[in-house]
Amino acid sequence: MKEAVLYEKYKRNSVRCRLCSHRCTIEPSERGICGVRQNNKEGTLYSLVYGIVCATNIDPIEKKPLFHVYPGSRSFSIATVGCNFTCTFCQNHEISQMPKLTGKIAGRDVTPEEIVDACIHSGSQTIAYTYTEPTVYFEFALDTAKIAHEKGIKNVFVTNGYMTEEALETIEGYLDAANCDLKSFSDDFYKERCGARLKPVLNSLKKMKAMGVWLEVTTLLIPALNDGESELRQIAEFICSLGIDTPWHISRFHPQYKMLDVSPTPWESIERAFRIGKEIGLKYVYTGNVPGEAGENTHCANCGELLIERYGFFVRNNNLKNGTDCPTCGARLDGLLIS
Repeated sequence: MKEAVLYEKYKRNSVRCRLCSHRCTIEPSERGICGVRQNNKEGTLYSLVYGIVCATNIDPIEKKPLFHVYPGSRSFSIATVGCNFTCTFCQNHEISQMPKLTGKIAGRDVTPEEIVDACIHSGSQTIAYTYTEPTVYFEFALDTAKIAHEKGIKNVFVTNGYMTEEALETIEGYLDAANCDLKSFSDDFYKERCGARLKPVLNSLKKMKAMGVWLEVTTLLIPALNDGESELRQIAEFICSLGIDTPWHISRFHPQYKMLDVSPTPWESIERAFRIGKEIGLKYVYTGNVPGEAGENTHCANCGELLIERYGFFVRNNNLKNGTDCPTCGARLDGLLIS
């Protein structure tokens, strides 16, 4: 265990966590909503997952999905158990919900230095804190990110965006990119389906953009729950307000976890969302979980030239000139690119 960052001590040994927007008040010997931060009997908050990693993989960066961060590169991806959401459609519920459902903390011991060394050995250019919610293992992510930066490795979060402003300010300068879910534009959806609220997610998106973090946004379209035209327009308009260069990934739902009775997203819904994103003015709109569709490709926002051709998570052709520019008109592709 490691003492947590971002918490306050209260009377009678209770504490208030300031890491995520739940801002849990945690009584002695109890855990927060995430299930991995525990107040001991004396009023000290600890991270139960520091250095206890349940997953390490070498993934294509496109799997995050991050299409504008070193396209075609590898990302050394890690996770611990735990999450501050309770999404009924979670595809990684076995590890994200484990501490809350079973009380267990599974994984193997590893140090930040070992993670960075493994990343370098794998030839990866980034470390992705992913699979579960990186906010809940923030202390380990932060220590790893600092060492990674010293070695010239970029750090990326795949996140639900529920961290506090204080958390983002603490990792500022070490977090280079993020793919953040914007699951809906309905507070009721967030409350009923995720155990959270909408506004903190919107605030985090604005904050990350203001900090200079390269940001891409993903929305999983679930039939009859968040795929109405009005809501899709609200989502697209908000993303546009962050900057028209912010990529929007529209992902197809497949039955998961507690939503096995919901059908996969019709292709027509994906097409409608794609069209809305382009109509609103976003430069980069992508479709996900439908390999082989043209919506996976990156085109020049200036002249329309095909820049990067993909199939699923894999780059088939990268036509960028010098790794950054359109070969036809010379316009630079937005993102963190190989120069």
